[in-house]
Amino acid sequence: MISPLIRRLPDIAREVASEYQLHRHARYAALAISDVADRVRGRRDPGIPPRRSRDFVGGGDFRATGQEFLGHLRTLADLQPTDRVLEVGSGIGRIALPLTEVLSDRGSYNGLEIVKRGVRWCEANISATHPNFRFDHADIANGTYNRRGRTPADTYRFPFPRDSFDLAVLTSVFTHLLSPTVEHYVAELQRVVAPGGRILATFYLLDGESERLMQEGRAEISFPYERGDARVMDEHAPENAVAFPERYSLDLFERHGFRVRQPIHYGSWSGRTGTLSHQDIIVVRRD
Repeated sequence: MISPLIRRLPDIAREVASEYQLHRHARYAALAISDVADRVRGRRDPGIPPRRSRDFVGGGDFRATGQEFLGHLRTLADLQPTDRVLEVGSGIGRIALPLTEVLSDRGSYNGLEIVKRGVRWCEANISATHPNFRFDHADIANGTYNRRGRTPADTYRFPFPRDSFDLAVLTSVFTHLLSPTVEHYVAELQRVVAPGGRILATFYLLDGESERLMQEGRAEISFPYERGDARVMDEHAPENAVAFPERYSLDLFERHGFRVRQPIHYGSWSGRTGTLSHQDIIVVRRD
């Protein structure tokens, strides 16, 4: 005999999906209203995408965050005007836009992004005036950002030859991937980043201090559920936020021929103070 609860499971699933879609539509409508209000008040910044188009890259001040990471690339990762830059998870141009003021004609930028509307905006508003800035849509499956993606993330091959880049940047990418994909991405980075090249990447790192702060309730995010080598915030949507042990993360880069630059720059997410950014920052150099 089938229990009433089991019989209702398809209806429950539809209700959950409907609620999720309703939340998305309500958020989009609110952002669209904010865009209209900005235009009416003369506060619309024509140099950045409208709010409703950039909802998938997180909150905060769009320009300020871009400038923040431009500063990190300069001071922590030795950004040079002639660098060949790869950004994995290029979003809707938050870091690419300030880089247009830094990279010379001898430098270049390639962005990979799984959200197609981000790629389209960047092509129309950045590549159109900066031909050395190129953006590619990576149709990778991701439970949070691209549910209908055709390519499994842990088999996706970056569409570039070996040793193509001097500097790679990944902000809030490894924080949405599980360990098989993280290991595959680091192997791909080893292939496309040239000897002497650098990587700046952000993480949620688990160490004694972040564990203590989470237990004390001082962290902004907690990761109670285990998923292989990772821990996740939400057991039902694991890619929403993913944390890795610090030692695992550093060993992974070292196994692929990268030398870690100390110190690690811990973020404010864990409740630490005096931090550089929200997430933890690791910088490595390929031997």
